[in-house]
Amino acid sequence: MALYVQKYGGTSVGSVERIKAVAEKVKKFKQQGHDIVVTVSAMSGETNRLITLAKEVQSIPSPREMDVLLSTGEQVTIALMSMALEQVGLKVRSYTGSQVKILTDSTHMKARIEDIDVQKIRSDLDAGAVVVVAGFQGADLAGNITTLGRGGSDTTGVALAAALKADECQIYTDVDGVYTTDPRVVEGARRLDEITFEEMLEMASLGSKILQIRAVEFAGKYKVPLRVLSSFVDGPGTLITIEDDDNVEKPEISGIAFNRDEAKLTVMGVPDIPGVASKILGPISEANIEVDMILQNVAEDQTTDFTFTVHRNDFDQALLILNNTAKALNAREVKGDNKIAKVSIVGVGMRSHAGVATKMFDALAAENINIQMISTSEIKISVVMAEKYLELAVRSLHSAFELGRKDSISE
Repeated sequence: MALYVQKYGGTSVGSVERIKAVAEKVKKFKQQGHDIVVTVSAMSGETNRLITLAKEVQSIPSPREMDVLLSTGEQVTIALMSMALEQVGLKVRSYTGSQVKILTDSTHMKARIEDIDVQKIRSDLDAGAVVVVAGFQGADLAGNITTLGRGGSDTTGVALAAALKADECQIYTDVDGVYTTDPRVVEGARRLDEITFEEMLEMASLGSKILQIRAVEFAGKYKVPLRVLSSFVDGPGTLITIEDDDNVEKPEISGIAFNRDEAKLTVMGVPDIPGVASKILGPISEANIEVDMILQNVAEDQTTDFTFTVHRNDFDQALLILNNTAKALNAREVKGDNKIAKVSIVGVGMRSHAGVATKMFDALAAENINIQMISTSEIKISVVMAEKYLELAVRSLHSAFELGRKDSISE
């Protein structure tokens, strides 16, 4: 008998029929003698509907009240899921995040989990019940409802698995595993049987929509076996695991991630003096805007051009802040571009293969794609380019690194 935490995303519970199908799947696991904890997202489209309602009432909705509003999406799902499980003859107990005592910090709409009280869950499991927990939400010490950010149900699932010391955390979604890249962009993309936590963490941080980055962080930190599976198609999925030191024949690249939601800001002609980077990025950080790639060029006149990227949703706010900062620093000009994209190649095999960067740059140059910014780490290389070249870049890199299925004619 094993303990599984199963997370079902919005498309997996997007209708009554799909909720019933999930109940049947859970029933099969329960009949095999396993203990099951289910965590669910809101039904597909529900969170966007609630956000639209909020913006019709308040142009810039209160973060605290947005958390109160958005958390109701998962509350609907846990109730319907519990009803469906009861209908197929299972004993069940549902909880919201605050009821199960998922303790978070007080950062509304981007809260982080600090602790989980699993006493109620263990008691219910011991009594033979399936436990259904609302994903994406918790409460701070003051009892305020908080949410974990988009995709936060993944984090809830992994955090529950870690707290319960589950045998496996299974993430059920609308894809049957982790692919070398998005199959909608590259027809010959291949499902990976395994990928390391380190690689998946990079893929998630670089734009892969399969898992939320904090979920992968949790899984890696607490060594929670994590598997991505399809709610609709049976199969082994992709196991996310610790790197095997004995496997020295890793391919150069495991996958290609990309992100369309990028924006670039440049402050030009800033005096090249110590502390200037802090003065530029300090106000951006104080506004809780995350900065990704950074590039600084020093000119002969002892000034510097300072460029950085942010999420496209933060572009307008960041541009306003940067304009004010530029005035205070007597900078020459501020430029912004919200029509860029980031493409990244990821693979632990980079550690033992030379020439990976050269192969990447050659492939892009062959398609006449100009690189605007470059960022590297031990197992990834990211480049920023004009958004219009994104899909061409992904296809050319997928082919250059021979990542496709052997039966794919597109490769």
